[in-house]
Amino acid sequence: MNLTLAANTIRGLAMDGVQKANSGHPGMPMGCAEFASVLWLKYLKHDPADPQWPDRDRFVLSAGHGSMLLYSMLHLSGYALPIEQLQQFRQWDSKTPGHPEFGHTVGVETTTGPLGAGISNAVGMALAEAMLAAKFNKDGQNVVDHYTYTIMGDGCMMEGISHEACSLAGHLGLNKLIAFYDYNEITIEGKTSLATSDDVRKRFDAYGWNVLEIDGHDAAACEQALAQARTSQEKPTLIIGHTHIGQGSPNKRDSHKAHGEPLGTDEVKATKAALGMPVDKDFFVPDEVRAMFVARAADLAQANATWKQKLAAWKQVNPELAQEWDIHQKRKLPADLAKALPVFDPTKPMATRQASGETLNALAKVLPNLIGGSADLAPSNNTHLKGFADIGKRQFLGRNLHFGVREHGMLGIINGMILHGGWIVYGATFFVFTDYCRPAIRLAALMKIPALYVLTHDSIFVGEDGPTHEPIEHIAALRCMPNVSILRPGDPTETAAAWQLALERTDGPTALLLTRQALPVLDRSKFPAASSIRNGAYTLWQSGQGTPDLILIGSGSEVAITLAAGEQLAAEGANVRVVNMASWDLFEQQTKKYRNDVLPPGCKRRVAVEAGCAMGWEKYVGNTGKVVGIDHFGASAPGKVLAEKFGFTTANIVETAKKLLARK
Repeated sequence: MNLTLAANTIRGLAMDGVQKANSGHPGMPMGCAEFASVLWLKYLKHDPADPQWPDRDRFVLSAGHGSMLLYSMLHLSGYALPIEQLQQFRQWDSKTPGHPEFGHTVGVETTTGPLGAGISNAVGMALAEAMLAAKFNKDGQNVVDHYTYTIMGDGCMMEGISHEACSLAGHLGLNKLIAFYDYNEITIEGKTSLATSDDVRKRFDAYGWNVLEIDGHDAAACEQALAQARTSQEKPTLIIGHTHIGQGSPNKRDSHKAHGEPLGTDEVKATKAALGMPVDKDFFVPDEVRAMFVARAADLAQANATWKQKLAAWKQVNPELAQEWDIHQKRKLPADLAKALPVFDPTKPMATRQASGETLNALAKVLPNLIGGSADLAPSNNTHLKGFADIGKRQFLGRNLHFGVREHGMLGIINGMILHGGWIVYGATFFVFTDYCRPAIRLAALMKIPALYVLTHDSIFVGEDGPTHEPIEHIAALRCMPNVSILRPGDPTETAAAWQLALERTDGPTALLLTRQALPVLDRSKFPAASSIRNGAYTLWQSGQGTPDLILIGSGSEVAITLAAGEQLAAEGANVRVVNMASWDLFEQQTKKYRNDVLPPGCKRRVAVEAGCAMGWEKYVGNTGKVVGIDHFGASAPGKVLAEKFGFTTANIVETAKKLLARK
């Protein structure tokens, strides 16, 4: 097998794709060509004819800027990515965007580009595999038995999320995670020595990884390192590959100029000549290389067929587990899911974080694939699943994940677990700490994956912890992110209904914003069913008929005081409508007729009440309405004191509304 020819073919494709686009990153694919050739031709278990094979190995290009490497491998391996797509690199409507995009290009396991995101996803994939293996592998019949491979670069190493994710991977002992570190010591600005002098070997030793060090351009060394890594029983493996960025280029090898710009027509030709490739042929793939990949694809198809036979035999021996296997693989929800939701007593106020905890534990009994955890805040987030084991070091049979104080890493890992498949996964923290999580939330939204976020302590009513822990601008920041569904339930019963909605959503992440403080449980015999939350907003109560004189709009924990204000104004003669608006995004998905029925255009007197910044509410209250919100940081004091000081009281809502009613 001519691995050198395969590597040089990859270099040629990468150079040509970037040169034709006049945009891109040729240096990384050129530097990692040997490792990629060995991995894909010798070790990576996948089937181009069946890209969703559950027991395939996962490959993550964490250094996503080197996307031409991945596209070249997918094309050569036989995925539905013809050479014409490589020729359309970075162009409109092509399947070869600048950075790999999950769901856009067949064979791409995750969206990478923001450095460090990929390695955190890889950790999640390896964790998902380990947990599935612990549950489903019985009596030596290993229906779950695959590896997760990733290529990461100096930028991934420097980003903080890699520290968080790799630390947890070492702690857990994810031995089927193998990372190749493209150690070329070059970034955009020049030598990495400008900004870092970490000893990566010592760092990963300290994390609890198995660390190997090789010449990344020596195919035999790559092969030996991969073979050794696959024997690890207790630790993930980092292969430090000493490489040269732009390997093969006579004039730009080891230069930061090879990182993020085309080599130039003359240099491409000079490089091809130096590599012994045809100078006058672009996007050239030798017949010998084609044949190697065709043969490999045939072997992989047979491996897939053998696995399917093994799975069928396993299902016959394990019929009950086989039913759960289908639930895990297809993300099945019970048809009567609503029946599993807890019922809350209207005489007993409760924080929605507590209601969420009761709901989660009820759901866990009917959803065997539901798992999750918190960034060291489970007692506060109420996310622990009672009666189920904890996931820990080399202990993968359980339902409770412990991420430690690693918010960004947590959500990056969760993204990887969801992308892997087999689990419904939630992650939890205080709402204010979504500042740490935002990049991972954004990628989940971009990839349209159903990540679940339990975000508690959602307002100034955190109280005594003070402004560092009191979210003000966070809800507006999250609302402006495309494809994130935000649910801020107004009482415990609505919290349970919100969980059902979140579980039913499959095309993007959902954030549940929950309270620290207790809220009244609305008597649903007097008010609309909590399932009305699926419309985003609904009329909770109106004192009269027809178009109201005034509309009060409450969100989350402010629904109760808004309702009380409405009742007081009605007692004084006004026709008042109280609207519960738990979700802007769901409300906007409703028909115009429904939206106008809830917020009739004829009523211009509107007051919105939310313990967050007022930005955006003008869409619903108009130029003549008012917002009872908070556009400054909070303070340290009991929540009831903050309510008085900052105007989140029935009295202040009534006073604000009366000023509107006084207008002609």
